[in-house]
Amino acid sequence: MLEETKSKRVKRKPVPKLHLLFVDPNGKAKVAKEVIDGVDEKNKTVIFRVIEGDLLELYKSFVATLHVDTTGQNNLVTWTFEYEKRSEDVEDPNTLMDFVIKLTKDIETHHLK
Repeated sequence: MLEETKSKRVKRKPVPKLHLLFVDPNGKAKVAKEVIDGVDEKNKTVIFRVIEGDLLELYKSFVATLHVDTTGQNNLVTWTFEYEKRSEDVEDPNTLMDFVIKLTKDIETHHLK
């Protein structure tokens, strides 16, 4: 969970959610169960931690952070992945990042209608 700091952070009990997260390089759909570890409303940040599923077959741990910057004329969305590979043979999660970027662009397109 997020620690209390000067910025307002909202602590919530982690809630499991099932998400189709990515397609592997062979085109196979992968699923993971994750929890929301923290929400920082002031800084517009959400932290997700994978607790079960296909991602944990490849990575010992996997955390994704979503940050939205609304300062200035344009909004900027930043996704950050923190992970530990189970072995050096495991690739970086590029297909997952591609999926998240496409999802973010689709949301933007929907909101601009």
